[in-house]
Amino acid sequence: MLIGFVSDEDYVALADVLLEFERDGNSVATARTTARGAVFADLTPGEYRVTLQKQGYGSKRVRFPTFNPQPSTPFHFRLLSDRLAGFAWPKWVRSGERSEFRVHSVEPYRLSLYRYGLRKVLVKLIGWFDAHGPRAVMQITPDGDYTRTGVDWNRVGWGSAHHTQFVTAPERSGLYYFHAQTESGEFFSFPWVIAPSKPTAPVAVLASTNTWNAYNAFGGRSNYVNSRGLPPEPTVNARQDLHRYHGGAYDEWLFPDSEYAHLSFERPERGNHIPEPVQAADPIEGRDGCHMAPAEWRLLAWMEREGFSYDLYSESHLHAGALDLRAYKALILNTHPEYWSREMYTHVKAWVRNCGGKLLYLGGNGLNCEVEFTGESSMRCLSQVPEAGSMGGCEFESRFHRTFESEANLLGVGFTDAGIMTAAPYGVEMAGHWVFAGTGLRNGDLFGHASLHERVPGGASGHETDKRSPSSPPGTILLAKGLNLDEGGAEMVFYETNSGGAVFSAGSITWPASILIDEHVSRITRNVLERFTG
Repeated sequence: MLIGFVSDEDYVALADVLLEFERDGNSVATARTTARGAVFADLTPGEYRVTLQKQGYGSKRVRFPTFNPQPSTPFHFRLLSDRLAGFAWPKWVRSGERSEFRVHSVEPYRLSLYRYGLRKVLVKLIGWFDAHGPRAVMQITPDGDYTRTGVDWNRVGWGSAHHTQFVTAPERSGLYYFHAQTESGEFFSFPWVIAPSKPTAPVAVLASTNTWNAYNAFGGRSNYVNSRGLPPEPTVNARQDLHRYHGGAYDEWLFPDSEYAHLSFERPERGNHIPEPVQAADPIEGRDGCHMAPAEWRLLAWMEREGFSYDLYSESHLHAGALDLRAYKALILNTHPEYWSREMYTHVKAWVRNCGGKLLYLGGNGLNCEVEFTGESSMRCLSQVPEAGSMGGCEFESRFHRTFESEANLLGVGFTDAGIMTAAPYGVEMAGHWVFAGTGLRNGDLFGHASLHERVPGGASGHETDKRSPSSPPGTILLAKGLNLDEGGAEMVFYETNSGGAVFSAGSITWPASILIDEHVSRITRNVLERFTG
């Protein structure tokens, strides 16, 4: 009879896993998983201790719950591969607060803390970590769907409490990374967002921590893969099995909001890993790195190169009210802030409209989907789209517009499908505007040719781009437009409010990937920051 399935941390079926079922200290059955990870065994009702073993994966023992002869839902056993991984928890703190580092390694490892600014600067060596038993610093993931609840690493009872480790956040705000390296040379890095205990700079920068989580598929789910929950059987071939490949581009998002399951922040983020030799001016490799923390680091490096001091915050800080916008002259949104809560949006909009706040939106496809938080541990994306395919011609301009209002009301622009996955330079539309001061650019001239973005190379207008819409505030000025195919170029815009507030939007994910190496992108951003900070 079918007992259940065995899968790895990506919810991929594991074949030829050896299982032994024990009761009252006696072995009563053994089994090996099939090609689809299925477990078949003849068992009588009752509770069992099950031992699972497979080369290249962490062996473990679990208590198999009370078993009925014909279970209505097969049990989902999960094994964790031997790949090095880790994360800090919480992933964002204030200076002086503590986080626990949670590292999975099957051999002794060295852990260090670095600050990522213009250069990677070693803050301190945290130490070497091992235990007396073999593979004793290996973590164990829960069975079932832990994308909703977290991986539960370092839990007392599954590991020695003596190896639960905490690190106190440094005084200086910024983007920090833990470097874990094993005896055999395997390397994994993971970010830590340190906000100030009190404001120290004129500019606040927001790390797109919600986007990092929405794209994180560790455990087998993200907002793009199995967004409504894990399917009944593990994946054997993604192209054949996953729902996202059975229809159009938005096929994963054609369901009511209530069907989208929560995504825990308490998971490693492989997309934020930065290889040890990489420096800020190097190309951004990989799929996720081009729009997540590795790309955001490039903007922070540029700010330090140009002499702009800043305080870094997570989006959870903004949501919870820990970011006091009144203490800052300007707020910067970085690279790809796609997922925002309603509270975040209303807070920033009120600051810009009523309090004279200055906003720099230096990304693309921002504020496109509303999220709901469950404390600091998880969020749920309200991802239903009005119809399959483009938002064009629909009643709503975005998912955020469907649940609240169009993000163009704040940003001046909103994402459209036109130009997606292309990149190009911008063409100047209003050369006499002060944003172009000192550039020597004239109307029709091109800028933003250089880019570190390797996923979609070709220029500062790219990957995903935003344009003006009927919801853009009156007086929104078009400064430049990307030359992407199908009129899909990003629209660089500017508008002011009656309170003295102002918004500058680049409208492109690839803008921060150009800022370190394109002189015009650098000068335009510098002009805006100097103007906004007085």
